[in-house]
Amino acid sequence: MEVVIVPDATAGGELIAEAIAALLSRKPDALLGVATGSTPLPIYQALTAKVRSGAVDASRARICQLDEYVGLPAGHPESYRSVVLREVIEPLGLSEKSFMGPDGTADDVQAACEAYDKALTEAGGVDLQLLGIGTDGHIGFNEPCSSLASRTRIKTLTEQTRIDNARFFDDDIDQVPRHVITQGIGTILESRHPVLLATGEGKADAVARTVEGPVASVVPASALQLHQHATVVVDEAAASKLKLADYFRATYAAKPRWQGL
Repeated sequence: MEVVIVPDATAGGELIAEAIAALLSRKPDALLGVATGSTPLPIYQALTAKVRSGAVDASRARICQLDEYVGLPAGHPESYRSVVLREVIEPLGLSEKSFMGPDGTADDVQAACEAYDKALTEAGGVDLQLLGIGTDGHIGFNEPCSSLASRTRIKTLTEQTRIDNARFFDDDIDQVPRHVITQGIGTILESRHPVLLATGEGKADAVARTVEGPVASVVPASALQLHQHATVVVDEAAASKLKLADYFRATYAAKPRWQGL
């Protein structure tokens, strides 16, 4: 696991956008796994700016979802499909044909989970998977004590996660669905390059436990320690409880630039 400490969220977004740009130059039809929420927005904004300036050609890129609410009607503005279309697909000038995600409205949710997991494999696997982290250390919607070998499946949200997400539903927790479809931890670990971005002091505890604590299902993000090419990008506030912060800064400063992120 590589830990990169950046000054702020904007710098983190730019750094990861540069990594995506480099990937697309090597593999124009790369499959990019995207996350939702406020944390990854600087990534999408920086990448969009590069596309619009002509610095990056994303016309053949493919996009896939990390997770989806169960039961929100098609076209609901807070379904993650709608969010990804609004924040990623449309700004990058892509079409819905380039986009794949799980069906949160399916009558047979379990079958939809299995179908999506299979579709990711048949698409050649995820080349770069963007991740956020919850205050309890969850990635995707793999809540604490999720199996580290889990596949795409339905999960029940914790009360804390529903409270955290209520801001997207007019601060009304009763509107937040109780169930989601999420890529499992085992599915996420099959991506070629998982990249986690964490910003703000509120994520500092989760980041420290993920990076410096033991691998444990109670901190699902800690499973990234098992990946041969996982990157954790954090701003100064999110890095504030890392005991090895100075070491992480020194190793990244000494890293050959040709290695990229």
